Amino acid sequence: MKKYIIIVCTFFMTLLSCSSEIEDGKTSIDDLPEITMDEYTPSLEHPGILHNTKSIERMRAIVTKANDNDPAYQTYLLMKADNRAKSDYQIQGPFEYIARQDEYAWTKSKYEADFGAAYLNALMWVVTQEEAHARKVIEILTKYADVLKGIPNHNDAILLAGFHAFQIAFALEMVTTTGDLMPQADIDKVNNMLRNMFLPWLDQFYSMDPYTNGNWGLIVSRAYMGLAILWNDADMYKETVKFLLRGYDNGTFPNYIDSETGQCQESGRDQAHTQLGIGSAGSICEIAYKQGNDLYGALNNLVMKGYEYTAKYNVGYDDVPFKTWKDVTGKYSNWTSISPTDRGEYRSIYGLAYNHYVIRKGLSMPYTKEMLDKNNWLGKFDGDCIDFDVFQFNDKDIVN
Repeated sequence: MKKYIIIVCTFFMTLLSCSSEIEDGKTSIDDLPEITMDEYTPSLEHPGILHNTKSIERMRAIVTKANDNDPAYQTYLLMKADNRAKSDYQIQGPFEYIARQDEYAWTKSKYEADFGAAYLNALMWVVTQEEAHARKVIEILTKYADVLKGIPNHNDAILLAGFHAFQIAFALEMVTTTGDLMPQADIDKVNNMLRNMFLPWLDQFYSMDPYTNGNWGLIVSRAYMGLAILWNDADMYKETVKFLLRGYDNGTFPNYIDSETGQCQESGRDQAHTQLGIGSAGSICEIAYKQGNDLYGALNNLVMKGYEYTAKYNVGYDDVPFKTWKDVTGKYSNWTSISPTDRGEYRSIYGLAYNHYVIRKGLSMPYTKEMLDKNNWLGKFDGDCIDFDVFQFNDKDIVN
C-alpha cells in the first residue's frame, strides 16, 4: 500500500511543476490557488461511497411514501424492474480474463452486466433491506474474486479498471458497512482482487504521460477515490483530489471544463463522451460531498458550468460558444465546432447535479432543468455508476 502511495505522490509533485497547455480562456494551472491537502481530508464515514446513512434513509423514505407523482419514486420503480437489480439475477461469469477488446472482448457485455448487477443489487439491499439482494452482491463479487486471473493488456484496460473497480468498491462498501452477511474471508478475497487485478491499471494511468481524452482521467480518479474510502486511506483520497484540481491531464476539472463558458474538452468529439465525462466529474463531487469536502464548489462551481453548457446544447440550443483549444496531449486539438453526434441522447447524470446546486444550494441551472423536463425527470441505467440518479440523489424534502 505504501509503495504505490509513494509512487503516486512523487508523480503528483512532478505534475505541479507543469503548466496547462489549454489556451483561449482557460485558467492556467499555475494561476490556480494553492491547495492545502488538509482542506480535503475525508471524514472516512461509512457507508460513504456516493451514499451515507442519511442518503440511504432518504431513499428508503421515497420508497415508503410510494408517491406515484414523484419522479424519484417512478425512477425507483424503473430501477427495481431492471433485470440487473433483481435478487435472482443470473450471473453470466465469472471469467478468468476480462477485456473490452481483442481476444477476450467476448466477455465485455457479460462482465458489464454482472458488475452492473452487483451495483444495483447493492442499492436495492440498502433501500429495501431484503437480504436476498445482499447475497446476490456477495455471490457476484466472490465468484469473480475466486476465478479472475487478470485484465490482459489492451487499449482500454485502464478504462475497464476504472469503471468496474468503482462498481465493485461501491457494492462491497454498501454490503459490508450496513450488515454482517459477508464473511471476512470473502471480504478479503474481493479486496485482494481489487488490489491485484484492478489497482495496478489505475496506478499505471497516473504514472504515464497524458494520452487520453478527459473522461478517462475522471473515471480512473473516481475509482481511486472510491477505493481510498473503502480502504480508509486518507492519503490516497487526498492525492486523488490534488490530481483532479492540479493534475496535468485532460481528466482534471480545470483541463476538462472551460472556466469561462463551461465547454468540455470532449464537446467537439461527441455528446455521449461529453456527458460521460461531466457525469463522472459530478459523481466525484458527490463522493467528496459525502466525505465532508466541497468539490462541487471548487474553482467557482466549475462542474456546474460544464453541466449547464452540455445541457444547453443537448436540449436543443444552437447558440453555445465554442472555441478550439490545444488540449494537454495535443492529440485532440482539431475540433473546430461542437459535435452534433449523439446530441440529445439523455444520460442519467443531470438529476445528480440539479440536486446539489439547485436543491441543496439554491443556485440556478435552467438548462439542466430543461434537460430533466424534456426527459420527464426520470433516471435510467447507463452503466456510468450514477444510474437512476433522480432516485439516488434527491434531497428535496430534507432541504425544504
